[in-house]
Amino acid sequence: MNVDTFGLYFVGFAPIFIGAVFVIVFGFIIFAIISSVKQWNKNNNSPKLSVPAQIVAKRANTRGGSGNSSASTTYYITFQFDSGDRLELQLSGKEYGMLAEDDLGVLTFQGTRYHSFERK
Repeated sequence: MNVDTFGLYFVGFAPIFIGAVFVIVFGFIIFAIISSVKQWNKNNNSPKLSVPAQIVAKRANTRGGSGNSSASTTYYITFQFDSGDRLELQLSGKEYGMLAEDDLGVLTFQGTRYHSFERK
């Protein structure tokens, strides 16, 4: 294969490669949107429950923050019910800061959506 043939082959392959990358990225975006809508709908159709629970763990997941990008932190708390079952829910930073491990109270949630935790 000489240089001219290779150049023509590469030029013909480039649009196909770029198109495939575009389709894959677009597919991931559509998948993420559909998954989010399904979870939102499932939460809306779940009953709103208020049950006794204990906070057994807290964690924060921070992304970004290097160079010129800003950091984003997501907060999670794991609750344990009287039955021994556990549930980890995402909540706001303000709520996260008000709660401590080993707190006892009543957790109100709907599916995977946190509503409140009233300490006893």
